[in-house]
Amino acid sequence: MSSATPAAPRSDIISDSKDLLSKAGFAVQAGVSRETIHRLAAYLELLRRWQARINLVSAASLSDPWRRHFLDSAQLFPLVAPLDARLYDLGSGAGFPGLVLAIMGLRDVHLVESDRRKAEFLREAARITAAPVQIHVVRAEKLSPGDADFVTARGCAALPELLELAEPFLKPSGICLFLKGRGVGVELTAAKKAWNMKISRLPSKSDPEGTILRLEELHRVGSKPN
Repeated sequence: MSSATPAAPRSDIISDSKDLLSKAGFAVQAGVSRETIHRLAAYLELLRRWQARINLVSAASLSDPWRRHFLDSAQLFPLVAPLDARLYDLGSGAGFPGLVLAIMGLRDVHLVESDRRKAEFLREAARITAAPVQIHVVRAEKLSPGDADFVTARGCAALPELLELAEPFLKPSGICLFLKGRGVGVELTAAKKAWNMKISRLPSKSDPEGTILRLEELHRVGSKPN
């Protein structure tokens, strides 16, 4: 009996020898529908066009956008429930993670971005993807306090500053979901000088050195939780 021929690598999952994540690979890892992947692809096409005009993301990251931006954002989706939970995304920039989460199905997403050119991009991206978002063109510290179930951020600020920005938007039961890199330990040490919180550190699915910070029961040192 002849031995079976080994299966060929899934070229639709990994796009080349550098292990860049393909669109199909992202769809598998994120578990999204064909309709959702079509909307995200339109978002990426728009991002590439606008990147030539304004600096929305690092140019190098666009060589692997499905991992660096879309999977990085989409990994938060299972952590947010229910779908109509109110979510504020601070310093949204090009829309990661907030706009991706809205495209995936969250129904009450607020994107906070003070740069008017980036906000213009967000409006156009929301339009072509039919994403249910509200866009606030203002610095987070100038926006009226909210009643968020979740606050997200990626690359917005170091954790001590980020908590100052996030706290006014959180319900007493609200949760922060922050995408952080290798310096997360140092940031946590600094933040604990001013803040008490319940901390969960979840490994990133997009970056071996990345961390998802899930922070609950946030209150200032010396005060009681609400």
